[in-house]
Amino acid sequence: MLKVAFASTDRTRVNQHFGAAEGFVIYEVTPDKATLVGVAEFAEEAMDGNEDKLAAKIDFLDGCAAIYVMAIGASAIKKLMAKGVQPIRVDEQDGIDELLVEISKAMSDGGVAWIDRAIAAQDKSKSEDRFAAMESEGWDG
Repeated sequence: MLKVAFASTDRTRVNQHFGAAEGFVIYEVTPDKATLVGVAEFAEEAMDGNEDKLAAKIDFLDGCAAIYVMAIGASAIKKLMAKGVQPIRVDEQDGIDELLVEISKAMSDGGVAWIDRAIAAQDKSKSEDRFAAMESEGWDG
């Protein structure tokens, strides 16, 4: 399962610049389905280079593998990447439902770099959690 966000005002298409986004929707995506799990609305803001406005948006995306946006600035890209969130630029006509289908298919088929990396990171995290749990139960190899 991957959590993926979309910068959108209408919850049907990606139509926002990351820094000035008035809304995000977050879906949990599996190879079989996508489920809406979060919605955020932000105050309208000018694209003025004010870095402070990014913090709340980046915090809201905690746990997401990616955010789809129409545009995004370099500093926002750096901050998102540091949190493990892959920004992806798309055109405004890109519908969220179509993108969710593409993500689900790529989860099954592989070959999309950011999805493959996100799944590998989850698998590694699960493996480390399992070993930590075994150690806490007294397993010592």
